[in-house]
Amino acid sequence: MSSLHLAILAPLVLSIFIPLFYRIFRLIHTGWFVLPIPIVLFVYFLTFLPETMRGRSLIEMINWIPSLGINFTAKVDGLGLLFALLITGIGALVVLYSIYYLAKNKEKLNHFYVYLLLFMGAMLGVVLSDNLIVMYGFWELTSFSSFLLIGYWYERDKSRYGAQKSMLITVFGGLAMLGGIILLYIMTGTFSVTELISQANAIFNNALFVPALVCILLGAFTKSAQFPFYIWLPDAMEAPTPVSAYLHSATMVKAGIYLVARFTPVFGEHFLWFWLVTSVGILTLVWGSIFAVKQSDLKAILAFSTVSQLGLIMSLLGAGAAALHYEFLDENIYTVAVTAAIFHLVNHATFKGSLFMAAGIIDHETGTRDIRKLGGLMHFMPITFTISIIGAFSMAGLPPFNGFLSKEMFFTAMVHVTEMDLFNLNTWGILFPMLAWIASIFTFVYSMILVFKTFTGKYQPDKLDKKPHEAPMGLLISPVILVSLVIIFGFFPNLLSDSLISPAMASILPSLLGAGEEFMVHISFWHGPNIELFMTLGVIILGIILFKTHAKWKKIYKAVPEKLALNRFYDFLIEGIQSVSYKVTNTYMNGSIRSYLVYIFTFFIVILAATLIGKNAFTFDTSNVSSIGVYEVALAILVVLASICILFAKSRMTSIILLGAVGYTVSLFYVLFRAPDLALTQLVIETISVALFLVCFYHLPKLRRFETRMRFRFTNALISVGVGVVVTLIALSAHSNKLFDSISQYYVENTYTEAAGKNMVNVILVDFRGFDTLFEITVLAIASLGIFGMIKLRLNRRKEG
Repeated sequence: MSSLHLAILAPLVLSIFIPLFYRIFRLIHTGWFVLPIPIVLFVYFLTFLPETMRGRSLIEMINWIPSLGINFTAKVDGLGLLFALLITGIGALVVLYSIYYLAKNKEKLNHFYVYLLLFMGAMLGVVLSDNLIVMYGFWELTSFSSFLLIGYWYERDKSRYGAQKSMLITVFGGLAMLGGIILLYIMTGTFSVTELISQANAIFNNALFVPALVCILLGAFTKSAQFPFYIWLPDAMEAPTPVSAYLHSATMVKAGIYLVARFTPVFGEHFLWFWLVTSVGILTLVWGSIFAVKQSDLKAILAFSTVSQLGLIMSLLGAGAAALHYEFLDENIYTVAVTAAIFHLVNHATFKGSLFMAAGIIDHETGTRDIRKLGGLMHFMPITFTISIIGAFSMAGLPPFNGFLSKEMFFTAMVHVTEMDLFNLNTWGILFPMLAWIASIFTFVYSMILVFKTFTGKYQPDKLDKKPHEAPMGLLISPVILVSLVIIFGFFPNLLSDSLISPAMASILPSLLGAGEEFMVHISFWHGPNIELFMTLGVIILGIILFKTHAKWKKIYKAVPEKLALNRFYDFLIEGIQSVSYKVTNTYMNGSIRSYLVYIFTFFIVILAATLIGKNAFTFDTSNVSSIGVYEVALAILVVLASICILFAKSRMTSIILLGAVGYTVSLFYVLFRAPDLALTQLVIETISVALFLVCFYHLPKLRRFETRMRFRFTNALISVGVGVVVTLIALSAHSNKLFDSISQYYVENTYTEAAGKNMVNVILVDFRGFDTLFEITVLAIASLGIFGMIKLRLNRRKEG
């Protein structure tokens, strides 16, 4: 196994040992054992920078199911490395923050860090897997681990609700993505992303191309909280703040962004990809920014702002795909959208991560996140205020912070969209810069609300659960590092140009580069008095006006009926599904074992009989049947008579004895067929079964079916005869249709030479079918533990009672 595979699997493997550390080192916060993992991984992935900067990529493969084209292929290129560094770098800061945020004597830290490491490993698997099936496995693991993290405080109704909603929506998208992956495999015969990109032109006109495109985008839109699937993200804010800072600002919600970026070389030239990605992104941007202004909870504001910012990045990737229709130009006018998307991806992780951590600090030190109760905290929490104002100003797109630069590039990309002479953009393209500008105004407003409603204004101590004070240094380290990056990337943006942005662009738009070429990215503050600058000035002026008059116009939100909310539709849908399933289930789950057996055996008869008839599968060949002796006939008659007598037995004791007689008679067949070991096994099992039946049935009431006249049940008779006939026909057909030579001769020839055993049955069970036997023993062990647990639970209840 290569070091790259070990790096991906390290968080998953090490999560196994977290409960052990938690139990042994009770006096030490478990987070200190977890912190080295993301730090070491971050440093490890930094070593790949020289290679990706040269336009190279590293691929390592482990054979898994090569016959199906499924191998654990790990690939590090510019795009994968960018995300790997975000996952591990932000992960290290989040773990450090969580050490001081989660008290070791109040929280179940063993659960928290196991879930966190599972998520970290799953995200690394998603962004570094070149095989789509492996990627899908990790993709669903992110949904599962995020479900556990969001529902970490499971005793709260809102936590369970948010976890369930995120799981249902993202798993729905994941299944759609799996459908797209299968369609791509049908078209290309490969699960390799690298090979898919090389065959992109060949499958462009395939009838399955568009369905695959739509399915892949469903997976991306649900995971990255795009409209209308964004509704899970605000409810996911019930998770602890470290989870929100990690999952919902830097990692999980970026998985959909990664998917769109990774598949742009495959689908990007199709007009539907451009319109869906760009339109959904810009709609999500506008929708999220408008509804962020409505919120009064700090994390709710940040949740909707995350929805909005994800829409911004998504729209940039969609617009950037249009560059595939143009030859590469030195001015980069058609690739500026992709440059802006990657740059804002990094910027968003820095300023949004710091803002989430600041919101957590405010909640931690005041006992509330409600901005209606907050105010005047600037004097009590000056460092947190500084962190918040830098992060919020960057999110609002104000200079000199990094968010200003990527926002200006966003405006530039949207303006250039109107200049493209494809996809009818000369007609509809004007909508993109207009919507981008409107969304930016509301982004400015909610950024100002976030800071000034919290830290300025009237101090309201009577509404706070705690007396506010500055957070301890441990809580401040991580957000301070993030806002420092906000400033550094603002003043020195080209630190990222050659190291991360250019290699990532080469992964997204590889067809625009010739051999040995690379994208020349240069980011600067001043480009003269252009249209983007005037758009920014308009955002600031109108944003200040709307912020100052917020109290007067915010009532407009009440004009929208709550019944039309997407959350109401989701709740109605879930409740409807539950109601229908409850009614349907009650029609057949009536508590009668006889009814259940009728359903099972009827289905058995219909399906198998239909298969035999439809496939013309029944044959009867007696050419290889050995002669039947008088003893076999006698024993068969005895078995049939004993079975019939069971139906007419008047006591359970008689029924058990007759059932035992059937089993003992079958064991005599093994004696006649010269299988004494099987006969002995059958005798032992029958003896134990009869004894156990006698012990258990002794405590049951007497049979009452003979107190009244027995009625003939035609349904029972028909199903019984049907099952017997179908099984007999299948047995005869199976015996008559031997497509392969019997494997018995193989065992005869190899039992002694290969396994050094003379008892063929024992060797088959222990050696040739050893795993089968092991799993059977495992099942029995699990069942035994379950029985033991139930017995202990019953004894404990008796003691308590």
